Formats: sequence, C-alpha cells, structure tokens
Amino acid sequence: MSSKVPPDFSKSDEDQFEDAQTRTDYNERTVDEVIEKVTGLSMKRPIESDNEEFHDCANDGQAGTSATEDAAHPSEVQSTSSEPPDDSSVAPHEDDLIDEDSQRDYECGLSDEEKAANKSKADELKQQGNELFKQGEHRQSVDMYTKALRLCPLDCKEDRAILYANRAAAKAKVDRKLSAIEDCTKAIEYNPKYLKALMRRANLYEETDKLDESLEDFRKVSELDPVNGEARAAETRLPPKIAERNEHLKEEMMGKLKDLGNMILRPFGLSTGNFEMKQDPQTGSYSINFKQNANQ
Repeated sequence: MSSKVPPDFSKSDEDQFEDAQTRTDYNERTVDEVIEKVTGLSMKRPIESDNEEFHDCANDGQAGTSATEDAAHPSEVQSTSSEPPDDSSVAPHEDDLIDEDSQRDYECGLSDEEKAANKSKADELKQQGNELFKQGEHRQSVDMYTKALRLCPLDCKEDRAILYANRAAAKAKVDRKLSAIEDCTKAIEYNPKYLKALMRRANLYEETDKLDESLEDFRKVSELDPVNGEARAAETRLPPKIAERNEHLKEEMMGKLKDLGNMILRPFGLSTGNFEMKQDPQTGSYSINFKQNANQ
C-alpha cells in the first residue's frame, strides 16, 4: 500500500511540482521493470494520439469547478456561457486554447479588485492542477492549468510562465509533445530566462527529432547556467547526431535525384552513370563531365 509524501512547505510550489514529476517518472519505471521481470511481458505504455479528444475534468466533479463557473468572460472561446464546453461538440483539444486577445479586451473592463480576485482564483486552480499532477491525473491537471490561464491577469507574466510550463509537463505525460512544445514557447515568451521551460522544450525537441532546435535551446541554457551538466552533455551529444542525420538526408536526396535522372535519360539510351560530378575543393562548386563509354 503506497503512502503519500507530506508536502514540504519549505519549497516553492514550482519546486514541489518538479519533485512530484521526478517521483512519478521513477515510480512508473520501477513498477514496469518489476512486472517485466516477473511475467516476461513488455510494459511499454501505449502512445496516445495527439488528436485524441481532451477529457474535461469538470465533468468528473473535480474540486475547483465552482471557481470557474462564475468567471465567464471572452477568453472562454469555446462557448458563450460560463459552463465548460462539452468534449463531444468541439474539435480535439480545442478546449485548452487560450485566446489572449479576447482576454486582454475582457481585462480592460475590470477593476483592480476584480483582477486581484481573478488572480486569487487562478492560484487556487494552479494548486489543484499541481495536486492532480502529483496523483498522476495528467489530463485533469491540463484542464486546471488551462482554467487558471484564462483567469490569471496577462500582466502577471511570471505566474503565466509557470502555468504554461506546468501545463507543458502535463501534456508531455499524455504524449502531446507538440502541444507541450507550444506551451514551453509561451512560457519562454513571458520569461525568456526561464531555465526549466528552456530545458523542457530542449528535451521535447530532441524527443521529436528536432535536433537543431534542441541544440539551440541547450546552448541558451548553458549561457544562462554555465554549470548545467545536462545542457553541456547535450552540446557534446547532439552535433554528431545532427551531422549523421544530415549525411543520411544528403544520401537519400542524391539517391532520389539519381533515380529521377535515370528516368529522364533512359529514352536517350543514357543513365546518370554517363556523367561524372566533381567538386572544386576551393570554391565548393560542382562540375559535370560526360563519360562516353560508361557502363549503363
């Protein structure tokens, strides 16, 4: 029987969130390894499609629903009412879109007291999202962070950056990596020196084979934190992988060009074997010479 780890109030909300994410990753790996060893069965977790419809946790009666029911404003872009949208009537993941232009218009009509009230509600929703994340309820935590973002005032840049970064972590857990990258980007727009968001996006870029972008983010992390070991290791690991990928793409492209050339030359009794391509070592340009007696 598992026991809950009591919260460490000496740590910030963000640090507790990161600790919970680390424990979740470790526990999932440990359980899978034990099952695989005993049964011999593979415990690879099924990959959920990024097009799967998002499940609104408000339909499950999660705590915090009342905090958003009376907060209807234009940022709730899916519906003109204050009720959360029905998942069956919207496009996949449309219910976690954030319309900041509408939110900006809405906030223009609010008093300072109303903005402060919305900020307080957003903080409560963030805490609920953090708790859901710790419990492994990642889809529901995405929903809580979304509701918090729709209430958190746009001028609270640091808070919005954390909300986007936390939502990215939750989306990554349900294999919505591309959407998670977008959330990391929003977090970095609000706080360009947000190391955790940069690191998270760098890792997501690498996991989705966007190696150049990943290396760029890791280099930014190194600039901000020169002693960051993970970033320094990535700066050593990624360049050879990028070079290998580029060489593979080059060979693939040349093969396709050769096939195309043979198709064009075949009616004339020729092939690409009749031509020799040489590169000038000084200029880098190529010259093509015709070989009359080349094997076809």
